[in-house]
Amino acid sequence: MQIQDRINQLRRQFSDHQIDAILISQPENLYYLSGCEGLEGHLLITADQAVIVTDFRYVEQAQRQSPEYALFRISGKMAEWLPALFKDHHIKSLGFESGFATVAFFEQLNTNLKTLPSGPILVPVNGLVENLRAVKDEEEIGAIEKAAHLTDAVLAHIAKFLAPGLTELQVAWEIEKYLREHGSQSLPFELIVAAGPNSALPHARPSDRPIKAGEPILVDLGARCNFYGSDLSRTFCLGQPNDTFKKIYDIVLKAQMMAIENLQPGMTGAEADALARRVISEAGYADSFGHGLGHGIGLVTHENPRVSLNSNDILSEGMVFTIEPGIYISDWGGVRIEDDIVIENGKIRVISSARK
Repeated sequence: MQIQDRINQLRRQFSDHQIDAILISQPENLYYLSGCEGLEGHLLITADQAVIVTDFRYVEQAQRQSPEYALFRISGKMAEWLPALFKDHHIKSLGFESGFATVAFFEQLNTNLKTLPSGPILVPVNGLVENLRAVKDEEEIGAIEKAAHLTDAVLAHIAKFLAPGLTELQVAWEIEKYLREHGSQSLPFELIVAAGPNSALPHARPSDRPIKAGEPILVDLGARCNFYGSDLSRTFCLGQPNDTFKKIYDIVLKAQMMAIENLQPGMTGAEADALARRVISEAGYADSFGHGLGHGIGLVTHENPRVSLNSNDILSEGMVFTIEPGIYISDWGGVRIEDDIVIENGKIRVISSARK
């Protein structure tokens, strides 16, 4: 999808929210709507104009990467440049990203707008751009797929690298090193390598604890390619897994496959979540699966849609999200199996392919 199409999609939402324009400040939304990499500043989008508001550092870059936009160069405090920015736009109601803006930013913006003759009133809006981002175009899906394939490769590498006595931190560093050496941009989130009882913590941080044979080793990692990220989890066991590991692993894998094979576009996130949750509940581990089944991935690790117990998000064509059931047992450990999927041509396609 072209940048201009995204801008027009956003404009079509103005009337529903009773705004004449919107000020975009959230970094990922700045990139999504402008194509300007690493841009700091704001986008002012009205019914007929689109303006990048930024300082000297990004002026030339914005001119090159965002030809759809006029450029408004700023310096100094907001009070010094804001009157000139709004002078010719005749905006009565200005939307701002209430889910991102700090109280300090809101107060600063509101105070300065009140100094203007017929200055616009501020209208809090939340999720307008994020909802657009939930549906990916071919280029975005391609970027996520590239990141997922890189993650598949590092999981295959780590399966051979793992050995008793290595610490969680050593394994995490090997993963990060491999990702960066093979083309990943900055990692989309902090890696998880958790062994034994530590793997019972869904968001454990790698420690200097040595890995032992026979225990669960939960690895959660992602790559970032062309600014879009992947998110995969696998649970390993060195040596001969015991009966507990086999049992828990089989339940989690069955739950994941139940969701992947039966999920359909048009379902809510809650209905999709129930497909896997039912398997785990019937096996007697309802209380050990405490997070949602999945989440959207893209420019950030957790974005729309939400695939969880109480989600009303409708799963539709072009959405890319994770399917990641898990069971976590205190003092023993946990098992999570996570893949990235896309709804494509009315069907579910699994993007990731790392061995389970």
